[in-house]
Amino acid sequence: MENEFSSIHEFDFNLICEYFSSVDRQGPGSVESALKALGFIDNLNEDSKIIDLGCGTGTQTITVANNVPGKVFALDLFPLFVSKLDEKIKEMGLDNKISTIVGSMDKLPFDKNFFDLIWCEGAVYNIGFRNALTIWKDFLNDNGYAAVTEVSWLTEKRPKEIEDFWMDAYNEIDTVSNKIKVIEQCGYKPVAAFVLPENCWTDNFYIPQIKAQYEFLNKYPDNPTASSLVESQRHEFELYKKYSSYYGYVFYIAKKI
Repeated sequence: MENEFSSIHEFDFNLICEYFSSVDRQGPGSVESALKALGFIDNLNEDSKIIDLGCGTGTQTITVANNVPGKVFALDLFPLFVSKLDEKIKEMGLDNKISTIVGSMDKLPFDKNFFDLIWCEGAVYNIGFRNALTIWKDFLNDNGYAAVTEVSWLTEKRPKEIEDFWMDAYNEIDTVSNKIKVIEQCGYKPVAAFVLPENCWTDNFYIPQIKAQYEFLNKYPDNPTASSLVESQRHEFELYKKYSSYYGYVFYIAKKI
């Protein structure tokens, strides 16, 4: 049976941005998981430079900035997301701590060996895991770290429905062990890898969308693209509830060697 649901990459980016800008997180995650990942990183001081790539509206950027020394940069391709983060920065008095940039994560406007830590939650799929680690390595100084969440298979075998869904959405999805091999092949030492808890998906990502979906549909009642976008997100939530034991986001922490 042909899948009746569209993949998110088929939708208008302006609608996607508007939809996801209305929720705190643009992907699964939590403060607790971010702090756990930061616990594996030991090279930061007041002179350190950190960048959050694909920052979205910056919920995780704020967490990082509040828990590390040094200067934090935040980059996203979409001005609406960056504008939302700018509002948060101003409200929280973090102007001297965080600087925002509209740009692409595969064309960083920085010198080589500039960063001590590259951070990326739920966004590396935009340019691919291997490609990202390869590009970003040049921008890390010696012994710099990359901390990235990446959707990964948690089992060697899985039902066809969920395999077909993810192979369409992101065909670079792979097992944790194979992702670690990629880290090594790209010139990093794997430091840690842990699976984000289910509440990162449910309580922090999918459930907050429920209210946003009704508001979005009320704003665009006769827009078939808006309706399809909401339906695709609802379908994705149903798949997660059904198949969460087979896949998840994994936080990978790697050190440049």
